Amino acid sequence: MIQLTAADGHVLDAYEAGPPDAAAGIVIIQEIFGVNAHIRDVTDRYGALGFRAVAPALFDRLERGVELGYTADTVPQGRAMRAAIDWDDTVRDVGAAVEYLSGNGPVGVVGYCYGGSLAWLAAHSLPVAAAVGYYGGQIIQFTDRAPQAPVLLLFGEVDYMIPLSDVEEIAKAHPTVPVHVYPGADHGFNCDARDSYHPTAAAQALERTLAFLADAGVRP
Repeated sequence: MIQLTAADGHVLDAYEAGPPDAAAGIVIIQEIFGVNAHIRDVTDRYGALGFRAVAPALFDRLERGVELGYTADTVPQGRAMRAAIDWDDTVRDVGAAVEYLSGNGPVGVVGYCYGGSLAWLAAHSLPVAAAVGYYGGQIIQFTDRAPQAPVLLLFGEVDYMIPLSDVEEIAKAHPTVPVHVYPGADHGFNCDARDSYHPTAAAQALERTLAFLADAGVRP
């Protein structure tokens, strides 16, 4: 664990993995469950691929050390915490991680759920080389914030939280943004700690993510 400082002076924790001298950085943006064991594992996986990877603890503005599991009881708790923190403050915290990694070279962001929406916002307002958003349910609220960096969006076909009409509206509003929908995949299809884990979709999404990042110059 390390500490980062956002532009407004807020100090937050972050989990770091990967070689300090990597040629590129990746910010892993959490779900509504905090920087829990799964998000740390995802960060480790990117670190093992050769990236310097950092996962900022975005709930630190409200409560430090939040780590929630994947149960029916924790979903409302995570949603309430997300709603209690201003989106712009959260983007500042993601920005602190981007700045921390900027000395390594190009920085990409990869976000899941809550983090998928934040990846979209990061591409609009932060100096990132590329952004990948997995099943970002709030992107539909921010279609007016056009990305200033390449963005890849990934969704599940049977996501109970994100109707395909939202996905279609996002794609229509931003026709140059690649949007992929994985057949039979539900919300959280990338998370192997959840019942909705879809290994085929997760593997295909990772392959597509790495290729997209490489095309944008974010290579380990």
